[in-house]
Amino acid sequence: MKNLLLQNISKHVSLTSEEEDIIFNAFEKASLKAKTIAIKPGDEAHFTYFVLKGILRSYTIDDNGAIHILSFAVPGWWVADMYSYLTEKPAILYIDVMEDCEVLILQRSHAERLFNEVPKLERFFRILTENNLIANQQRILDKMSLTAEERYEKFLKKHTDIINCLPQKNIASYIGVTPEFFSKMKSNLLRKK
Repeated sequence: MKNLLLQNISKHVSLTSEEEDIIFNAFEKASLKAKTIAIKPGDEAHFTYFVLKGILRSYTIDDNGAIHILSFAVPGWWVADMYSYLTEKPAILYIDVMEDCEVLILQRSHAERLFNEVPKLERFFRILTENNLIANQQRILDKMSLTAEERYEKFLKKHTDIINCLPQKNIASYIGVTPEFFSKMKSNLLRKK
């Protein structure tokens, strides 16, 4: 548990053992049950999750009841309602638990304290934020310029570790198509192979 978090951080910054202890002690551990909603619009979600085990997904629901998935979070990934986390206003996203999860929770107030105590951590979160910004920008560009098949191929390459754990309707939502279209598209792809 501690190792996975520290491995994640060490990809971008080097820490002393004292800094590692300070950081790890700022987190709370929690277990989340499958098929529960961890965050919903209106919640005070001024924290971020670091996933140790399981899968979370973040999404929004439009006025017609359609789900639009923004991300999946697997072990070693971070997930939050960034609007609520950064503005300290109520959440605008849903984050739910797709399979039983173990997570570490970092409250925004604890992160701010950590930035003063371990300044390297501020650099770490800046890098994460920059990487997230790049990924979101690329996803928007992909949505505008790639076919559904090409978006699906990119999804397969990025999420090889969880592809078999996800319902097809979730993959369809993530790549921006209806489940019906996705089913036909997959059939066509299988025929081509």
